[in-house]
Amino acid sequence: MTSQVSSPAEQADGTDETVVGAQRKPVGAKDVRRLDRVIIRFAGDSGDGMQLTGDRFTSETASFGNDLSTLPNFPAEIRAPAGTLPGVSSFQLHFADHDILTPGDAPNVLVAMNPAALKANVGDLPRGAEIIVNTDEFTRRAMQKVGYDTSPLEDGSLDGYHLHPVPLTTLTVEALTEFDLSRKEAERSKNMFALGLLSWMYHRPTEGTEKFLKSKFAKKPDIAAANIAAYRAGWNFGETTEDFAVSYEVAPAASAFPPGTYRNISGNLALAYGLIAASRQADLPLFLGSYPITPASDILHELSRHKNFGVRTFQAEDEIAGIGAALGAAFGGSLAVTTTSGPGVALKSETIGLAVSLELPLLVVDIQRGGPSTGLPTKTEQADLLQAMYGRNGEAPVPVVAPRTPADCFDAALEAARIALTYRTPVFLLSDGYLANGSEPWRIPEPDELPDLAVRFAQGPNHTLDDGTEVFWPYKRDPQTLARPWAVPGTPGLEHRIGGIEKQDGTGNISYDPANHDFMVRTRQAKVDGVDVPDLEVDDPDGARTLVLGWGSTYGPITAAVRRLRTAGEQVAQAHLRHLNPFPPNLGAVLGRYDKVVVPEMNLGQLATLIRATYLVDAQSYNQVNGMPFKAEQLATVLKEAIDG
Repeated sequence: MTSQVSSPAEQADGTDETVVGAQRKPVGAKDVRRLDRVIIRFAGDSGDGMQLTGDRFTSETASFGNDLSTLPNFPAEIRAPAGTLPGVSSFQLHFADHDILTPGDAPNVLVAMNPAALKANVGDLPRGAEIIVNTDEFTRRAMQKVGYDTSPLEDGSLDGYHLHPVPLTTLTVEALTEFDLSRKEAERSKNMFALGLLSWMYHRPTEGTEKFLKSKFAKKPDIAAANIAAYRAGWNFGETTEDFAVSYEVAPAASAFPPGTYRNISGNLALAYGLIAASRQADLPLFLGSYPITPASDILHELSRHKNFGVRTFQAEDEIAGIGAALGAAFGGSLAVTTTSGPGVALKSETIGLAVSLELPLLVVDIQRGGPSTGLPTKTEQADLLQAMYGRNGEAPVPVVAPRTPADCFDAALEAARIALTYRTPVFLLSDGYLANGSEPWRIPEPDELPDLAVRFAQGPNHTLDDGTEVFWPYKRDPQTLARPWAVPGTPGLEHRIGGIEKQDGTGNISYDPANHDFMVRTRQAKVDGVDVPDLEVDDPDGARTLVLGWGSTYGPITAAVRRLRTAGEQVAQAHLRHLNPFPPNLGAVLGRYDKVVVPEMNLGQLATLIRATYLVDAQSYNQVNGMPFKAEQLATVLKEAIDG
């Protein structure tokens, strides 16, 4: 038999419509309903393993062939008090049989491991959503801790949802009675029980998770076996209990992906791989000088695993030492990188200015987070743009590149390396916490698809004096790029001065001459202004009069909102900036074609400020700084008002 799903679901491409063609077919005593998309959120205490649970569900979903997007969300505290609202950790996964762009606006399914997880997340659920709760944790004390005077499982406050009360802890402990584990040890596997239940509900593969558990606990085979047993028990519970009468299928997104080999990848992992690929394409050793900081530390962790690719990682004692070591490595002929977040950029600013003066290639990777100061370490923001542009003393221009999706971090790293190596300049790569921790399918490129980043070091004299003597001038420039030669220390005859005091044009000698300083300042600016960046591509199939312009991680929500409006018959154009300094050469012409320009940003209008100042365009700024990414519905409403206004 066939039936329509009664509740409307928000399509990731921005349309609101009922999921059509929902097929039901009996499988034993159970029915299977086919959906085109699902949004699931796992939520619990920081110690409940919600990030691991979400990660494993994501990995199996990726292997199944669905398109997906994720949103991990966790507290900054290492271990907030158990059962409290500040301690809630969640992982949201959106997967579909078609191309999607965001982790979704509102979950269809919430798995709540305790009262705090329910209270913190129930407000995001649409009516009719499914809620699976661990009833064992709904004790009077636990409920009072988060402000529940009566049990929400019994007072009717959840009547608008499909509630599934499941004693997850009890069932897990019962499933592990054959193992020599204490009750506390057995309870730790309840996240695997929940994962097994959800894997049954949505027909996820199981082999990968079982293999993962065996590998993760290879030195503790009893723990591995217990987790696998809990996982299988959750699956079997879904298949046998009467409370779950329906399971769901979401077909692979075959048409969403070009042919190729795919893997699930997070933004930080893609960025790390991009840096390694850049070093191989440039035939240079990769050096990372870094100080651990959320949410950038994963890049240090990942790169430290790849010594076989010539990667050297240095965990410094502080941010200044990290970038100092990286700049020294650049002087020595390495592809040099330093990774950090906004507070670390502030500490690194003097050395970035030194890199501008020395004109050496250096990648400054800023995984932006909420500020100011310590701010919101585990939440996302786009508020470091003006710091990247101007956060140094004197005139110290630096190119700025920003990825737009987790997988795009790979290509953005290659592009940042291209600019740094070609123009002998530090380059900012501005990612953020949303991209860093989120994940999506990534097509692994073939080696011949990667850019050639080969570097030619200076080998000998490059200038002839009036008396005919051949000498090496460290600041004699390439006429096309204005880049100075890169001379590796120890090369005979290429000795030259180094330091932060202004250089004389050509010779590199210390200079206090006013005219020379003016010339060097303007030359360094001209070098950055002349960086070869492609024209901005504009998606405007309808001859729209309103343009929405974005940068960085707003790409997914903006694109989803634009799709929604176009489906509703509205005309709106979209463009997304990768290069923020210099801007694409055609940006001014693009902006001039539209009556209205709307710039959504997760800050208070930093790109909009630059657009207004540079092009004298009255860009309308729409801003959000709550630590979370935009929602597609939210942006669609704003853009509709701009179109009609």
